[in-house]
Amino acid sequence: MEGEGEQEEEGEEEWLLESLRLYNDLYLFELHDPTRVIEWTGEKSICVAGYENGRRNEILQLLLPQRLYAKENQGLCPERDFKVEHGGFSDHPVYMLKHVPKTSLLVTSGPSDGSLQVWHVGQDETDVIKPLYTVCTTRGEAHCWAKIATAFSKSAWVLHGLRVSDVQVTEIESSRTIFVAGSSNTDEVATLEFLDEAVVLACGTKGQLFLADTRQPQGLLRVAEDAHVSKALPGQSWCAGVCCGPLPSSGDRRLVARLSSAGRVMLTDLRNPARAVKMAQCCVPTGGLCGAGFLSVSFAPLLGEHLAISGFDGTVRVYDTHNWVPSVQDAKPAFVHKGHVFSGVGKAGVAAPVVTTHAWHPSKPRTLLSAASDGSLHVWDWSELCAAS
Repeated sequence: MEGEGEQEEEGEEEWLLESLRLYNDLYLFELHDPTRVIEWTGEKSICVAGYENGRRNEILQLLLPQRLYAKENQGLCPERDFKVEHGGFSDHPVYMLKHVPKTSLLVTSGPSDGSLQVWHVGQDETDVIKPLYTVCTTRGEAHCWAKIATAFSKSAWVLHGLRVSDVQVTEIESSRTIFVAGSSNTDEVATLEFLDEAVVLACGTKGQLFLADTRQPQGLLRVAEDAHVSKALPGQSWCAGVCCGPLPSSGDRRLVARLSSAGRVMLTDLRNPARAVKMAQCCVPTGGLCGAGFLSVSFAPLLGEHLAISGFDGTVRVYDTHNWVPSVQDAKPAFVHKGHVFSGVGKAGVAAPVVTTHAWHPSKPRTLLSAASDGSLHVWDWSELCAAS
């Protein structure tokens, strides 16, 4: 065992040396408790939250290190100077957390209570994140919880649902129901998104996409059927990520990426959601993690058709999808962040960490944040030269 520990430490040292050429910036932090949410609440601040069962969990708003905003790259910089701006405690494990645009409100959810908690982030006079009230929904189950998305139309809205048949939009302040899904589909929801102020998208854990316009009184969710999804192997779980807006490189096309627990990625054009426009098979470990619920796929907001996937192991993989085709092909990542793999080296009996979530920086094209099950939190910007090679 001692020899194995020495080998792991040598592997970490080799990775850090290799990182000098792989990264423009690399910041390594340790949270007190692991998080499965990284939510931007401003240009320089994020929210994280604990997800342990049977205890109170912290919700923290953190100010990113000032070094991240220097004009020159800072290089490798292990440090612990995320500054806590605001904090509070949740009696529930926090599996999802969303900031409501244009407000100081947060909405959280988690098992096994199906309700949503609404929070207010204190302003200058207080540093407390205070619970305001609860939005009652369909009761959750031990293994699943209400998925959520937020938007600000004339008021603050939350889109939420445990199963496709439960999907609805609620006005947060009044708890008034704005929209109810007219669907009998009982598949569990994996992802919910507002495409704009009126149109919503849901992705089920079996991979189906559903679209609805909240202005239509019948409230029906339209199924975007895809033959490739219907032929998926039994037992696969899916999640989805939506491109932030029309891609400059592809006209007015807006894409949805779906990721399966077997590493299959499908890109769908929302103008014609009945079939995938691009597909790829990613080489990822798939044993034993399907039920962990950490699967995540997201588009880069400023880097064309690049996307990142995580939740399979201690890595985050970034892919350039420009050359993907409609038929399934093996995909090679443009970059792999392996930093979390070495977070627990030398700790006897500690399981290998799994990346629990990742998030792209809103204004730095190649900068991402990622968190893992061991409490590690990384901020990294991979080298453009590395990407080009």
